[in-house]
Amino acid sequence: MKKDFLLLSQYSREELLSLLALAAELKEMKKSGEPHPLLKGKTLGMIFEKASTRTRVSFEVGMYDLGGSALFLSGSDIQLGRGEPVEDTARVLSRYLDGIMIRTFEQKKVETLARYASIPVINGLTDFAHPCQVIADLLTIQEHKGGLEGKTLCFIGDGNNMANSLIVGGIKVGMKVRTACPVNYRPDAGIMEWAAANGDYVCTDDIAAAAAGADVLYTDVWASMGQEEEAEIRRKVFVKYQINDAVLAVAAPEAMVLHCLPAHRGEEITAEVLEAHADEIFDEAENRLHAQKAIMVHLMR
Repeated sequence: MKKDFLLLSQYSREELLSLLALAAELKEMKKSGEPHPLLKGKTLGMIFEKASTRTRVSFEVGMYDLGGSALFLSGSDIQLGRGEPVEDTARVLSRYLDGIMIRTFEQKKVETLARYASIPVINGLTDFAHPCQVIADLLTIQEHKGGLEGKTLCFIGDGNNMANSLIVGGIKVGMKVRTACPVNYRPDAGIMEWAAANGDYVCTDDIAAAAAGADVLYTDVWASMGQEEEAEIRRKVFVKYQINDAVLAVAAPEAMVLHCLPAHRGEEITAEVLEAHADEIFDEAENRLHAQKAIMVHLMR
């Protein structure tokens, strides 16, 4: 039976830890120059209906490292962008490819693609979730903090796809998770309810309370792709929801800072804090490659 990577909620703690261990192993192979053609002869189709830097490059290079190939499919270049039903696209691509990665807007589209595809489907990002990014985030925290269990992760900003996935991923691996969001911009209600019932989770609009003693501070842009028209309104709403020296002062003494990028310096994070924690943030960006490779090997090998 084929397996997909759509939501972290569909994976157990043991499966997530196994993915992290595989990502760490593949990273060591990459660093040492050891060939690892685990997907030799396989082809991944990459559907992009949202722009990307890290997702495209990490999946494309990852498939090359694994001995396979990746095919870039712009949403405007394939029939999906001209009204072909997702169901039909899924069945056609299943005849050509060994796996599909899609980066799009609606979570429903990813779910439909997976339902009708006979090959693995990877959620490269939707407006609801960003599970691939969280595997890279957890790998980075593990590397810098020596483990995940019992560590406190604080997300500050918009309760968006990134917040949704971080909550689930963090709780699943035994972290304490705090989100500091304006009242009308909180994470998905169902996810918050699940987190409160299954782990140590708090959502508040009190930034200092959320960040107090945190081992990891995390943020994302205030206006995501597709929300450009709301950008000015959001700047006013989120003006206090910034990772800066004052927030770092209440976090744990050796707190690390993460950002999924791209970053808007001076908005969700100050330039000074970003540069002071650049090693962590760009380790996180690099780890997209190793995380993506682990996910592909898990699904397509």
